Amino acid sequence: MHKQSYFIINGITVYRIVAAPFLIILIFTGRYDIFIWLLGISFFTDLIDGYLARRYKVNSILGSKLDSFGDDLTVVCAIIGLFVFKSIFIKEEAVILLSLFSLYIIQTLLAFYKYGKITGFHTYMAKVAAILQGVFFLMVFFTQNDFLFLFYLAAIVTAVELIEEIIIVLILKKWEANVKGLFWVMKDKI
Repeated sequence: MHKQSYFIINGITVYRIVAAPFLIILIFTGRYDIFIWLLGISFFTDLIDGYLARRYKVNSILGSKLDSFGDDLTVVCAIIGLFVFKSIFIKEEAVILLSLFSLYIIQTLLAFYKYGKITGFHTYMAKVAAILQGVFFLMVFFTQNDFLFLFYLAAIVTAVELIEEIIIVLILKKWEANVKGLFWVMKDKI
């Protein structure tokens, strides 16, 4: 593992963690113009850090944990931004959002109960869900449209991804990073 690449890639991931409090401050001070750009950078860094880690072979448990934490913080900031800047949308889609939040809480609580920490699976489905979520949030914030089709698609993929992770937590006896998905977990069990 090349140390310089390791620190640069983890630094890109840490950006999302450090940016989260600033995003929250921007939301509650009404700085929409700066918020959307920093949020865009956060979603962009989410796209590139995992790719760079695989490309330069600097995958690590720490990097996986930081990435998961940074991903969660970025999505939380985007959702809080929706609450503040798009409250009508939140009211109209409350059932779907609460359902997704419930699945996330179940998955997180199961992981804490079983492993003592959040998952770092980074399944293929999670990557697809993250891309759809990021595109949805950026389109909504940058264009002022609701993009309901994209929202519903992201919600469905996210629900399937969370259910997949719940099942994986129930199956895997010990914590693992970078699990491809349920198919591969089941294949390894056979």
